[in-house]
Amino acid sequence: MTQSTPLYQQIKQHILSRIHSGEYPLYQQIPPEQTLAEQFSVSRMTAHKAIRDLVQEGYLVRRAGLGTFVTEPKAESPLADINNIADEVRSRGHSYSNSVILLENRRADEEIALQMGMRLNANVYHSVIVHKENGVPIQVEERFVNPVLVPDYLSCDFSQMTPNAFLVQNCPLSDLEHIVEARVAPPLIGEWLKVKPDTPCLLVSRRTWSLHQLVSFARLWHPGDRYKLRSTLKLG
Repeated sequence: MTQSTPLYQQIKQHILSRIHSGEYPLYQQIPPEQTLAEQFSVSRMTAHKAIRDLVQEGYLVRRAGLGTFVTEPKAESPLADINNIADEVRSRGHSYSNSVILLENRRADEEIALQMGMRLNANVYHSVIVHKENGVPIQVEERFVNPVLVPDYLSCDFSQMTPNAFLVQNCPLSDLEHIVEARVAPPLIGEWLKVKPDTPCLLVSRRTWSLHQLVSFARLWHPGDRYKLRSTLKLG
């Protein structure tokens, strides 16, 4: 850092360097704002801004009446893109794995037929996969795929390649639709996510198209306490 680096950024880097070095381990309380302000000879407001930024970025968490503690950053996905969750996890320096729960050819019920734009009882491919970061479930992906457009879907080894990667490779995606809801997961989804009953979850319902043909419909369940969605919009 140089003398031109804003003071609050110097405090941020001071805290981050100690988090990364392990001097401030996970769940440890960091020094209070007043202590940091005195250490760096700045106002308490400047120290507050540094800590506030680190809270917003997911490195710290405030606990009312107790102080500010180091926390494990939440897994994060961009809302406006279709990224491979395995690549997202590895980009954070973490280990990706999954459990394939179900792969089947089934008949489309009324809801799936409506979402997929196909006839009632038409054939549809169905998969359920639990995606994990460092062995901890971060997403249950239930996906329905049009077998006419992706005939080899069920033959893929999804322990080696995610459904997203397979679809992008075999049926380039051109359009997407997202609907995000706060929901309590059904018991089986909660069991796969390893969350307590009544834990708030994020449910992303996603439909994807290739050359104006609807390829898949997916329900993506995320534990609300360890996952977040991000959206960036460029104006002008």
